[in-house]
Amino acid sequence: MIKLTRLNGKPFFVNALYIETVESFPDTAILLTNGKRYVVKEEEEQVVEAIKRFYQEIGLLGRNFWKDDDVEE
Repeated sequence: MIKLTRLNGKPFFVNALYIETVESFPDTAILLTNGKRYVVKEEEEQVVEAIKRFYQEIGLLGRNFWKDDDVEE
């Protein structure tokens, strides 16, 4: 689960496994696989980073998977 903040300032948790898209126009909107849409205070990049951390914590994503640098072999 990742912690986010509604526009009214109330925090809530979302299961990142059910996030389908994250968009900004200008507010950040999160669309879940069940069709529900949440508008949050966090910037798009902050949400993506939270999703990455969640995936790493549960073992679905390796530490270097999202790195932009070339991996030396």
